[in-house]
Order: sequence, then C-alpha cells, then structure tokens
Amino acid sequence: MITIEELNKIRDSKQELVMVRKVIAEQGEELAKKTGYRKQVLICGGTGCTSSGSKRVVAALEEAIEKNGLEKEILVVKTGCFGLCALGPIMIVYPEGCFYSQVTPEGVERIAEEHLKNGNIVKELLYKETVHNDGSIISLNETQFYKKQMRVALRNCGVIDPEQIEEYIALDGYQALAKVLTSMSGDDVINELLKSGLRGRGGGGFPTGKKWAFAKEAENEIKYVCCNADEGDPGAFMDRSILEGDPHCVIEAMAIAGYTIGANKGYVYVRAEYPIAVERLKIAVKQAREYGLLGDNIFGTDFSFDIEIRLGAGAFVCGEETALMTSIEGHRGEPRPRPPFPAVKGLFGRPTVLNNVETYANIAQIILKGSEWFSSIGTKTSKGTKVFALGGKITNVGLVEIPMGTTLREIVEEIGGGIPNGKKFKAAQTGGPSGGCIPACHIDTPIDYDSLLELGSMMGSGGLIILDEDTCMVDISKFYLEFTVDESCGKCTPCRIGTRRLMQFLEKITSGKGEIEDLDKIEELSMHMKTSSLCALGQSASNPVLSTIKYFRDEYLAHITDRTCPAGVCKALLYYEIQPKLCKGCTKCARNCPVNAIQGEVKKPHVIDKNICIKCGLCVKNCKFNAIRTR
Repeated sequence: MITIEELNKIRDSKQELVMVRKVIAEQGEELAKKTGYRKQVLICGGTGCTSSGSKRVVAALEEAIEKNGLEKEILVVKTGCFGLCALGPIMIVYPEGCFYSQVTPEGVERIAEEHLKNGNIVKELLYKETVHNDGSIISLNETQFYKKQMRVALRNCGVIDPEQIEEYIALDGYQALAKVLTSMSGDDVINELLKSGLRGRGGGGFPTGKKWAFAKEAENEIKYVCCNADEGDPGAFMDRSILEGDPHCVIEAMAIAGYTIGANKGYVYVRAEYPIAVERLKIAVKQAREYGLLGDNIFGTDFSFDIEIRLGAGAFVCGEETALMTSIEGHRGEPRPRPPFPAVKGLFGRPTVLNNVETYANIAQIILKGSEWFSSIGTKTSKGTKVFALGGKITNVGLVEIPMGTTLREIVEEIGGGIPNGKKFKAAQTGGPSGGCIPACHIDTPIDYDSLLELGSMMGSGGLIILDEDTCMVDISKFYLEFTVDESCGKCTPCRIGTRRLMQFLEKITSGKGEIEDLDKIEELSMHMKTSSLCALGQSASNPVLSTIKYFRDEYLAHITDRTCPAGVCKALLYYEIQPKLCKGCTKCARNCPVNAIQGEVKKPHVIDKNICIKCGLCVKNCKFNAIRTR
C-alpha cells in the first residue's frame, strides 16, 4: 500500500523526466541534462498512428539507436494521441520539440543519424507548419492547429507513456485522490463540482455535481460507479484516445466518485473494438492495484475501491446509460424506463453514478486547481473545454480540445485548416446519429450546449463532421438514419418501426419517387418518435433528418419536384450526358460500356441512351477529353 509521502517521492523523482516534454529551448535543455538523456523521442501509439505504421517506425528507431550506439543517450517513449491524426505516424524529439510527421522507417534512419546523433534537425521531414520561411523552428503549440486549443481532458495525451503509472504520478497523478481522501468530505467534492459548472460530456450535458449528489443522498448499503467508454458514434474517437493516452485519469476520477457517493466498486464498460484502449486500461488497473491506489484502505484510510472492466460487443444502444447497465448485468443491452434514474436505482438495482470518459478526465483537475479556475473557462452555461473528433471534408483531421464558446468558424478555418481542394464549407454535423447539421450561415455560432440545441443539433459525445459543397444533405441524413435503423434494439415500437418508416421516406426521395406530402409525414412521424420512444436513441433518431429539412429544404424539393440531386450524389437521380462540342468520337467510352448504352460513329459525337445506362461511371473515367458530365 502506497502512502502519500511515497507518492510524492515518485512524483519528484520522475517529474523532470516528463517535464522535458512540456518545455523547449534553454529550459528544456537544462532539464534534459538532469535526466541523463540528451534527447527524448515521443512516438504516437494511438490507434490512428498505429494503423499508419507507427509500430514499424518504433522498431526501426530502436534498431537505428542501437546501430548508432545511442541506447544510453536517447529515451524512446510510446505515447497516446497528439491530435493531428492525419499526419501519422508522428514523432516529436525533445528538448527541441521538433515535430516529424508521416514518418517512415527509412526517414527514421536519417533522423537517428543526422538529428539524434549529430544534432542536425532534418527540416524537410518536419511538419511544414513548424518551420518558418527562414528555416527556424517554431513550437507545435504555435501552429494553427494547436494555438487556440486548451488541453484539460487531453492534458497528458501525447505527453506521457500511458503504460507507466510513474509518469502519470509525475504530473500530479493521484494527488487529487489523496487530497479528497485526507481533507475533503463527499459534500465538499460535490460542492466543488457544482461550483465548477462541469456538465456531462457524453450527451445531454447534465450537471455532474447534481448527478453525484443524487447518488450520495440515495440510501443503500451498496452503490456503484460506472464509466461509459462505449463510444459508438460514427467518426467519434475522443474517449478511445483518452483511454489510450491517459487511462489513469479515469481510474483516479472513478475512485474519487466512489468516495464521494459511498461506493466501493466501479465498472468501466468499454467496447471490444478498442483493443489498444482495453489493453492499456487493463495495464493501468493492474498497476494501480499494485501501488495500492485501488483496493483496500487506499492511502491508509478506511476507503476501499476497486474497478472491473467489462467489454461491450459494439451495440450503439449500450451507450445509453440504462442499456449499458443492463449489459453489465449480463443481459441483452436494452434500455429501461426512467424514472427511476440510475442515481436512485441503477446497476443491479443499486444507486449508481455513470459518467463518460471525458467527464471523468476533468475531475482531478477541478479538485487540484479549483472550481473557480474551471468555471473561468467557457461560457456562462457551458463551462470548461470540449474534446471533438474533427473529421470529414477538413484539412486537419484529428482530435481537438477547445474552450466552450469557440466558434464553428474558428474550428473549421483555423484549427481545421479549412476545406481542402478549394471547396466551400456547407455544414457541420455534430452529435452523431442523435445530432443535426449546422449550415454555413451559422458558422459563427459559439459551440456550447445551448447554442447547438437552439439550432436543432446537440453536443453529443463530440463527433464533428465537416461537409463541403459536394455533399448531398438528403444523402447524409439517410446515412445516419441507416445507422440508427441497424442499431435500434427493437424494444419499443416508436423506434423500431419509426426509424424504418423514416428510412423508407428517404429512400423514396433519393430514388426520385418522393412527393411533397412526404416532408409533412416525416415531420409528423418524427414528433411522435421524440415523445414516445423509450430512450434517447429513438427520441433523437430523427434529428439529422429534421435539421436538414429545416436548413436544406431546397435540396429535398429538388429531389422531389425536379428529380435531381444538386450535389450529384444520389445515383438514381443522375444521368450522364456527352457534350457534342467536346466529344472527339474516339469510341473509347462506347468500347468500355458494359451495357452498350453509348452509340456513335468514329470521329463523330456519341450519345448515351439514358434508358439503357446503368450509371456505372466507366464512361467518365475513360474519357480523356472531359466530354461527359453528370446532371
């Protein structure tokens, strides 16, 4: 069992080693000398970079270090996500803070020889935004992607080795738990959370302090603490990245929650499709137990708490709190009627606190830095920061953490680097299948809970998908509805039948058979689903459809009345046309057409028979003269 004094000794012994990664220039060089390593090389070991080949990069680096006799001078650290996922594999060399992107095993050999051994930075392999025109190197924090971010939940991701508990302790890890157990009551913790204004980061944004207070007040000898790591939104990877890069922040926060409400057992429900997150979470739990930070009499107090990991099979509905608890209990993951709410009757019928990964990631910082610090960030009703998985038609795909109230324009044009290929911003989809689309006319909207609700969308867990001018908004709403149809548990009729009926309307419209009356029927059905579905999945399933009808009604009308898809996406509404002035009569399109839909003589303009054409697109692909257009 570790004591607070022993915890502090570990922190002090490791702090300089880790702090090298937070400071650069002269101060960083001085710290580096004290640690015994000339340089530290951080390589992203998150899912994104791993899929890009970071394991091969690590192997090549270790081989190059050995080849150059640098084993005692260079420390290699495998971290979590740095954020710029599109640039992986990523490598940062400290104390200089040099950011190498899209690193290859071949590039590693050069970096080891020239930079690590001889001290000459390989500038052509650096991320271009970190190199000035004069050749000087700028800090990664000063780039467009990072300078408007504020990392609270992601504070340790890309900084520490997530498989080394000592590195977490070096950055004040488990100090908040020690403070709570030795100098605060459960009411003190709740009051601090209430004053901070922290709201749940997993969906509706319910005040975290209130949720914990309800569970504390519930009378029962047995209570539970649960973590929702069943992140199922398409394009969302915030919680996964936190677990991969900083699993101990969740463990510490859950222990604090247990002490606060009087629970001795916690469960982390994480989807099995996150193998790296699961493995690092298992390692973290094992290390915390070995140090006595989980188990009996933590820090010599009478408080005992332990955590069990449960794997989910990937059902989206298990992200709903009651369905998640039902799954932990060993039953089919289906939601329960509420009330009673989980804080009164949750897991195994006992009072339960359930928060998602990102919510827990804020707890220790609020305890250590105070509620005033946290509440000074963000807006009047949405405090702190929010992590978003930024994806879609955007230059800088990745993980971002911004203060609440940052505008959508700042995210798209500055942090995101704008829309690639000179395209125009059309909309942003937030909140996943439960959210909605924000059109370009609202690009200056501040991102917070209330602003998004007013626009017909929601914060959700934090997926932020950027759409450009080539996106069909009817098709995008159909995409999210297809997902919801597949993921509906089928327990309640409004969701089971309602989502399928909505899907039929959208298929009818995108196939060119829609009627004006269908829009009224969609809106009426959606209202019934919102008021009568059992859980939030069914209640919010129509949000993507309703928001696109509200802001892009003209596109729906074009599909229905003109039988055309303005974005040229819906295949059933497209037809191919050869422009006579551009056609040279080379016959290549006709020779490659699988159904012989193209007719014409050599060296004369050809014609496509629309009744035969199957719209495969081979003619467009084979035409060297750009003579075929879609309409």
